[in-house]
Amino acid sequence: MNILMVLTSHDKLGDTGAKTGFWLEEFAAPYYVFKDTGATITLVSPLGGQPPLDPKSAEPDFQTPATKRFNNDADSQTQLANTVKLSTVSADDFDAVFYPGGHGPL
Repeated sequence: MNILMVLTSHDKLGDTGAKTGFWLEEFAAPYYVFKDTGATITLVSPLGGQPPLDPKSAEPDFQTPATKRFNNDADSQTQLANTVKLSTVSADDFDAVFYPGGHGPL
């Protein structure tokens, strides 16, 4: 199964001056569900490259087994740091499209 995970490139929370992006747990939990079932995962974002992480999602109170696993997974971190530019892929090439949450995607 080929899964396209679309992350945000948006890093500002309105006009508050606060940083935002994707929510780590909302990415990590489904990422490992897909990965552990043998799916091929392609990570994309509108601009490509490293998508912005909502800094609040990295705080200790928001850590889960999936986020801890991700924080210790160098290969997955490299994949995330090098997302493909969204405009270069076609949804038709994938079995499923998944959008991890957070304020950035909103």
